[in-house]
Amino acid sequence: MSTEPKQDQDFPFQMSEEQWKSKLSPEEYRVLRLKGTEMPRTGQYDNFYEQGHYRCKGCGFELFDSEHKFDSGCGWPSFDGELSSAKIKKLLDTSHGMRRTEILCSNCGGHLGHLFTEGPTESGLRYCVNSASIDFKNKKSAE
Repeated sequence: MSTEPKQDQDFPFQMSEEQWKSKLSPEEYRVLRLKGTEMPRTGQYDNFYEQGHYRCKGCGFELFDSEHKFDSGCGWPSFDGELSSAKIKKLLDTSHGMRRTEILCSNCGGHLGHLFTEGPTESGLRYCVNSASIDFKNKKSAE
């Protein structure tokens, strides 16, 4: 895990690291800005199935719909699709001796988790997301 946050001018939503630290909890900062991972089965959205949208905890950008959420048994919230291809940025991640696809919020660059292609649903995709990187807005309050 990197100890320095990555600054990337490709993201429209920008804040200084001091602003991020004051906005996010220490765990949210570690996950979103330092590319950390929460322990499996500890996140608030792992076993959560209400109807609504999941947004980036850093900037509020809508990323996933509950219709795409499923129980993969991996210990993290899993989705088989995103709201649109413009919502998630995908990068090759070769850290920890693995070859994976990292997923980032395309608005602020916050680390969300990883994308795997062995998902059990029709899409074959499994967006494995840290609960600390997302917020939930139920459909009733969004109307």
